[in-house]
Amino acid sequence: MNNKVYFTPGPSELYPTVPQHMHTALEEKIGSISHRSKQFQEIFAHAVEGLRQLLQLPDNYEVLFLASATEVWERAIQNTVQQESFHLVNGSFSARFFETAQELGLKAQKHEVPFSEGFDVASITVPASAELVALIQNETSSGAAMPVAEINHFREKASSDALIYVDAVSSLPYPAFDFSKVDAVYFSVQKCFGLPAGLGVWLLNDRCIAKAEALAAQGQTIGSYHSIPAVLSKAKVNQTVETPNVLDIYLLGKVVEDMNSKGVEAIRKETEAKASLVYNYLEQSKTFTPAVENPQHRSPTTIVANTTVPASEVNKRLAEFNMAVGSGYGKYKESQIRIANFPAHSPEQVKALVEKLKELFE
Repeated sequence: MNNKVYFTPGPSELYPTVPQHMHTALEEKIGSISHRSKQFQEIFAHAVEGLRQLLQLPDNYEVLFLASATEVWERAIQNTVQQESFHLVNGSFSARFFETAQELGLKAQKHEVPFSEGFDVASITVPASAELVALIQNETSSGAAMPVAEINHFREKASSDALIYVDAVSSLPYPAFDFSKVDAVYFSVQKCFGLPAGLGVWLLNDRCIAKAEALAAQGQTIGSYHSIPAVLSKAKVNQTVETPNVLDIYLLGKVVEDMNSKGVEAIRKETEAKASLVYNYLEQSKTFTPAVENPQHRSPTTIVANTTVPASEVNKRLAEFNMAVGSGYGKYKESQIRIANFPAHSPEQVKALVEKLKELFE
């Protein structure tokens, strides 16, 4: 039996109730039911309503299920941009969204800062011609985060017709978004929701839907079975266009129900308390230092640290105590570690990790 606690940035530690829900799913043969059945429609509706409650999602937003959050990049460009997008870039994933727009033939522009840095929002000028503004609330590769208050400024910075997209792949439900200030938010379930990988969630409002419909009416190709109108037509009746990851949608509904029972404010406060514990240690450590220098831009959910000990050696030593952290991303694989601080990680587990890092490396 694997008793290791995964502080990896996704896939990560499973939410504590997932084994129980998996057991129930197997007993009820959830993996065998038809995605056109009434039972699946109830599973779909349960997950959506739970997310609406947890995130306080307005009525003009829809919840769509895709294969991954990565897929949203392509679908967003195809469905809601005719000529030009604008991207904030400060790490590998925000850069990849920009590159996706270029690959799809757009006139994509970007405002880029060095890896691990946050943005000076006041200095950013959004082109008036940008139809989509891609913001990165939490850059999973670098651990740099953008406070919600700074995200809210972009509604005034962008043209009135521009759609504002927010990557919250490794932070939701922590950030308390003002959904009237943005048009779409997307995330993956294998991170903060503590589920097996294989499901992306796209939250988008009526402005995104109207743009997709308008482009289609003008003759632009917006995709086939995964165009917004196609996916939405099925979502309206609690279904998907193709056979989805039924098990993950079922588990998402159950975990979100558990989170709602705990309360999203309690989850947010606990996340901040655990993050403070880790960052306080990093500030005093002789081996590790926070990779993001400005405390205002440090992610509470994806904590990245520079390390003088290779990341592989850090994990080799932690493995003896059934713990694992993430290595750095890309060229930082050995020079950084990434510590996930998700709702699945209890305060006791985070405290135990910090104590073990102190014992092993100080």
